[in-house]
Amino acid sequence: MRYTSGNYEAFARPRKPADVDRKTAWFVGAGLASLSGAAFLIRDGQMDGSKITILERLRLPGGALDGIKEPKKGFVIRGGREMEDHFEALWDLFRSIPSDEIEGASVLDEFYWLNKDDPNSSLQRATEKQGQDAHTDGLFALSEKAQKEIVKVFLAPREEMENKRIDEVFSTEFLKSNFWLYWRTMFAFEEWHSALEMKLYLHRFIHHIGGLPDFSALKFTKYNQYESLVLPLYKWLLGQGVVFRFSTEVTDVDFDIRDGRKQATRIHWLEGAEAGGTDLTEDDLLFMTIGSLTENSDNGDHHTPAKLDEGPAPAWDLWRRIAANDPSFGRPDVFGAHIPETKWESATVTTLDKRIPAYIEKIAKRDPFSGKVVTGGVVSVKDSSWLMSWTVNRQPHFKLQPADQIVVWVYSLFVDVPGDYVKKPMAECTGEEITQEWLYHMGVPVEEIPELAATGAKTVPVMMPYVTAFFMPRQAGDRPDVVPDGSVNFAFIGQFAESKERDCIFTTEYSVRTPMEAVYTLLDIERGVPEVFNSTYDVRKLLAATSRLRDGAELELPGPALFRKWLLGKVDDTEIGELLKENHLI
Repeated sequence: MRYTSGNYEAFARPRKPADVDRKTAWFVGAGLASLSGAAFLIRDGQMDGSKITILERLRLPGGALDGIKEPKKGFVIRGGREMEDHFEALWDLFRSIPSDEIEGASVLDEFYWLNKDDPNSSLQRATEKQGQDAHTDGLFALSEKAQKEIVKVFLAPREEMENKRIDEVFSTEFLKSNFWLYWRTMFAFEEWHSALEMKLYLHRFIHHIGGLPDFSALKFTKYNQYESLVLPLYKWLLGQGVVFRFSTEVTDVDFDIRDGRKQATRIHWLEGAEAGGTDLTEDDLLFMTIGSLTENSDNGDHHTPAKLDEGPAPAWDLWRRIAANDPSFGRPDVFGAHIPETKWESATVTTLDKRIPAYIEKIAKRDPFSGKVVTGGVVSVKDSSWLMSWTVNRQPHFKLQPADQIVVWVYSLFVDVPGDYVKKPMAECTGEEITQEWLYHMGVPVEEIPELAATGAKTVPVMMPYVTAFFMPRQAGDRPDVVPDGSVNFAFIGQFAESKERDCIFTTEYSVRTPMEAVYTLLDIERGVPEVFNSTYDVRKLLAATSRLRDGAELELPGPALFRKWLLGKVDDTEIGELLKENHLI
């Protein structure tokens, strides 16, 4: 497997691998990583779909890319996915998957046209004082010291950031900036999370620094991610003959490891109450999704809090059993043994009439019933004790959603501290109480909050113990390579596998990149995997980001005035001078 860029590789069709007809493939989990891997086996590996089996403990595919209506509770979305132009592996996949909405179009076509006609942006990124504009005004408000800290982290070797927390490499000045408010609420970073992941994110999205305050960098699907991404892919795989075995929990995998050669030899599972499994030869490929950000999620309802489930976690326990076989299979407890640091809670609010949408429109400055972009991303409540954020995507957010309802997603990073209106931690609140706290920060008159929360909405809270597990401080080797050295028939895929490229986790892109790398490696497919967009090496992008991080202020050149004048004269009529001027740095 190799990484490539450019049309020459992007449009090439690989020839059929010589021995693919004698191979079969097995996937653990039916999340986006497994669905994508199966698609790459069929499209690029030219494997017969009927030779692919996907084993899933739940009763439906999609993993963390969910969106469902529970009959008695209401609509539920545990989270949302932000996307951008340069998700190279994701778009490489979905250019080949037919749209459910538009005949003759791909999912990528549909997505492209939607975001071309209705580009994303936020008209009010943050609020305070019960729904008032926080007047962050698109500024990062980074001090000189904080700017230097960002540059230092950006330029540091990866090894220097290993096993360090964000608050170990950034000062209080940085953590009080608008930049950190935007960043942490957009990506769900906490101060105790990995400085290495923070660095990787800076490199990965340096070309979008300018779009951070108003979300103009982002793109979203028409509906929830389950209906817009998972279902078209799932239907296509079914049409190709792929076998799905739901309600089947993989409990262990056997390996034969000797003399540097590593082979998966058997999968063990429980199908209902019955133990089963299958033996694997060198020609039986195994792709394992390890870990899970949504493992042990618990849904409450409008009158019941969500519970924190710290009991057995099948996805994590499976990785622990697998990891016991060989050091190269990773260290799951680095990520999955820190629930107090990896949990947070979200809630799906469904409005029942037009009273609450009027307050949404006041803050979003757009009609939530228009069918177009509404908030354009999360609205962060700057002075919320819970550090609450909320968003309204294009409506309807579900195909079955009544035309007079709005689906809102709310989440908080600090779930164990009392709220500002509801004097209880979010973790102890019912859906109705979470709605009350949200309405308070929306500017609803205090005397109207109880009635409006009781009769104007139905809310489903969701507690997720492991939702930011992959952000825990780590070092090389904590995540296994996608294809470990010596492997002849197995790979690790998903958010806890280590791509050798410069990518970052908690994205749909990473869930597609890792299985693409796995399939291309194990089948020796003669086409390159698209490399990560090279903005981190593009001087134009770096200078534009520098200007934005300085809120448009010119560079402060060193030395006395005469020296600065001489220096500017040297670059004035050069390409360097032009670039500096274009980006308002001189």
